[in-house]
Amino acid sequence: MGNRLSQIATRTGDDGTTGLGDNTRVPKNHLRVQAMGDVDELNSNIGLLLCEPMPAAVRELLIDVQHQLFNLGGELSMPGYTLLKPEALLQLDNALADHNAALPRLAEFILPAGTRGASVAHVCRTVARRAERAVVALGATEEINDTLRRYLNRLSDLLFVLARVLNRIDGGDDVYWKSERMARAAAAESESKEPNA
Repeated sequence: MGNRLSQIATRTGDDGTTGLGDNTRVPKNHLRVQAMGDVDELNSNIGLLLCEPMPAAVRELLIDVQHQLFNLGGELSMPGYTLLKPEALLQLDNALADHNAALPRLAEFILPAGTRGASVAHVCRTVARRAERAVVALGATEEINDTLRRYLNRLSDLLFVLARVLNRIDGGDDVYWKSERMARAAAAESESKEPNA
């Protein structure tokens, strides 16, 4: 790997193919390469998210997620190898439970908005969903480790929760969707509080 990294522009991909970790070459639009690219994009967006202010525990978690995504991408690039361990999934489950327990229950859908950090977390969440879809598509044609799909699914859930956490830095809140149902409920509550004439 070290020798390969010393020369970035190899020109071997000029024909529209790319090399996998097992030295096979596949078209750049191969399902495996698409999944690898989506995971790489997700990891890059998490790197952008890490530029934002956040609690130290969230930062440490996201840094570890970046390493796990590198393992996930490596596993995608080397058919037959297992790099992503089940413990990585357990870490997400535990973080999801811990952070979600500290948040108020949602009464309505929220918009992917709020602080810049929360908004970037929502971008990461949507890229995680795309990466998950790419892994599902690959798994329909080739045998892959089930943990890959489960990790991306759980990570997307965690990023949704972390967006809510980041919106609460300095006393902020979620940005709620203004649904007709909520508007009717607010109007009814307002009417019930008015004194009788």
